[in-house]
Amino acid sequence: MRSAILGGALLVVGAIAIATGILPVPVAFAVADRVWPILLFVIAITVVTELAAEAGLFTVVAERASRWGLGRACLLWLLVLVLAVVSTVFLSIDTTAVLLTPVVVLLARHSGLSPLPFALTTVWMANTASLLLPVSNLTNLLAEHTLRGVGPAGFAALMAVPAIIAIVIPATALFLIYRRELHQRYQPAPSTAADDRVLLVASGVTVAALIPLLVSGLPVWIPAIAAALALGGFFVARRPAVLRFGLFPWQLVLLAAGLFIVVEAAHSLGLGALLSTASGHGTGPLDLLQLAASGAVGANAVNNLPAYLALEPVAGSPVRLAALLIGVNAGPLVTPWASLATLLWHARLTSLGVSISWRKYSLLGLVVAPVTVALATLGLALVQ
Repeated sequence: MRSAILGGALLVVGAIAIATGILPVPVAFAVADRVWPILLFVIAITVVTELAAEAGLFTVVAERASRWGLGRACLLWLLVLVLAVVSTVFLSIDTTAVLLTPVVVLLARHSGLSPLPFALTTVWMANTASLLLPVSNLTNLLAEHTLRGVGPAGFAALMAVPAIIAIVIPATALFLIYRRELHQRYQPAPSTAADDRVLLVASGVTVAALIPLLVSGLPVWIPAIAAALALGGFFVARRPAVLRFGLFPWQLVLLAAGLFIVVEAAHSLGLGALLSTASGHGTGPLDLLQLAASGAVGANAVNNLPAYLALEPVAGSPVRLAALLIGVNAGPLVTPWASLATLLWHARLTSLGVSISWRKYSLLGLVVAPVTVALATLGLALVQ
């Protein structure tokens, strides 16, 4: 609800900016034209993942992972790590934070293991593994629009090296931090029967078909909507009570829409000139580090979405845009508000009775985030 209130307030501020001429009406329409496909994708992919979770798809995947762990916590953690990375890359940062978190927490509990290594792995990978494809993060979808015509393959080619580094560094840190817990053994959790096998199979087929379509070059909102409608049709026939308004991420949509409008209004007041000075202009290693650091600091100060929007106009080239994405995607590991995914992740942990102090979270992030951003940016500089 706080996100909805904040989003509503930002929309009011944006409306005032339009009414007073601070944000010209044609510019506001241009922003809306750029934003609506992204928000439509967010709505559709959220519906797909929520329905897949209701069908038990993610629970089945977690139980299979428990058996594949062969009773070793370290191997189980590696499987969760891979699952978090794949989920983030192909289904987005918020999908991993919202839907995978309860799965891995319950998986750890059923196996008699501490849930913290698995929970922290989920949220760190949700953020840092979101560099590879446009669908992985809202910021990437915005960048793809700016790059115009690069497509998923071109985007992945640009981001491949920093994406790998941004996964390996936090994963290594997590292993070192929780090495004692990860050297335990466990008994695999027993399997649970699906409530409705038809819905389970339909969800599996839908998600399996959706993943390649999201990287096919089609506008991502088209296959996402098709998948939401197809899976929704099965639920209409078998479990219509699940189809409720709460499936739609309306709070996220309000917040994102408000942020888009307000940041664009801020640019009309001269924000771009100020940020241009702070983020530099060149494409050398130090210039790219400066821009990535600006993105990371902005994300942790306010949120990664407005930080990206504010700095995008001063990026100026594909390689600088990639450096900015490294900062705003891999950098939000310090403050709880740095990404919406982190807030959603913590809310899920709280509902499951898992406690992690923000102080501990921030201290770990202060160590890992700067190293991750710096090395990923240097990796980008070496291959540009």
